[in-house]
Amino acid sequence: MTAPSSGPPHPARGGPGAARNWPAAASDAWFAGHTFDAEEFGDLDALLALKRARGVTISLGLPALNEQPTIGREIQILRRALIDEVPFLDEIVVIDSGSVDGTAEVARRLGVPTYHHAEILPGEGTYTGKGESLWKSLHILRGDLVAWVDRIGYVKGFYRRPIRLGGRRAESGGGRVTELTARPLLNLFFPELAGVIQPLAGEYAGRREILERLPFFTGYGVEIGLLIDVLRRFGLDQIGQVNLGSRVHRNRDLTPLSVMAFAIAQVVMTRVGERIRAPLGAWMHTAINLVSPGGALSLERREVRERERPPIMTVPEYRRRRALVGAAGRAATGAR
Repeated sequence: MTAPSSGPPHPARGGPGAARNWPAAASDAWFAGHTFDAEEFGDLDALLALKRARGVTISLGLPALNEQPTIGREIQILRRALIDEVPFLDEIVVIDSGSVDGTAEVARRLGVPTYHHAEILPGEGTYTGKGESLWKSLHILRGDLVAWVDRIGYVKGFYRRPIRLGGRRAESGGGRVTELTARPLLNLFFPELAGVIQPLAGEYAGRREILERLPFFTGYGVEIGLLIDVLRRFGLDQIGQVNLGSRVHRNRDLTPLSVMAFAIAQVVMTRVGERIRAPLGAWMHTAINLVSPGGALSLERREVRERERPPIMTVPEYRRRRALVGAAGRAATGAR
């Protein structure tokens, strides 16, 4: 387990008012030293040599929900580039959240192991939400390094976010929840993370020894929760970010974005409450009243509750499985 870094006091672990004491120069130094470009890692043969020298395995998890039109081609691209041409990934696994459009069937026809998240660790029960799929995926993914690529140390991806408005592409305007909710809240309460460009990006990777020690929120708040918890438990120097270029997003209505922002605010304020030793989570409302977009104005009440899964290493079945995976790896190494 990586020890928290020394240096300026972490407001994430301080008392009331501690965030104001975080020096801006420290954020600038982190940004300069921990922000990379994907082109810096373009030599896959060199990365493969480093991977083999360090004896690590890498898993790629694809959380999916109703992605039938695109998932097949994306699996083929990833497998060709990162397994067939350069054997960089040790496995690609799809974690399906209950698709009804044939997403799982497409993945299975391509020979990719595919799991319904409710079938993983059934003794732990199941919740809906992306974070639940990610938490459970740690149980079935085998790698020492775990990466997730969103279908919509700890390294976040970031990119320019043009959006498609009907048939027109707008070069700005994407990432509204990021810029209007997530980043302002981080600047207010966790200023160390002010330099993280896309805290909600769904493309990220981490060492298993870190991920298995973190709690996971079950819904939209999973990304920002993981980011804050890596900071709190391991320190800012264990976080990096990589420029992945550009990714075009479909324009989304305000209603789903409001639900997402509400969930993210729940997670941030829960962590703020823990920092100041105040039970903010118990005081927060868990329903949002959405204004219907129709002609006659009305309110639609929707329950949005971010449940928190414990670190998966506390689950006995996970520990037993990891012991078996470790034994198999040692036996394979010995056989060679």
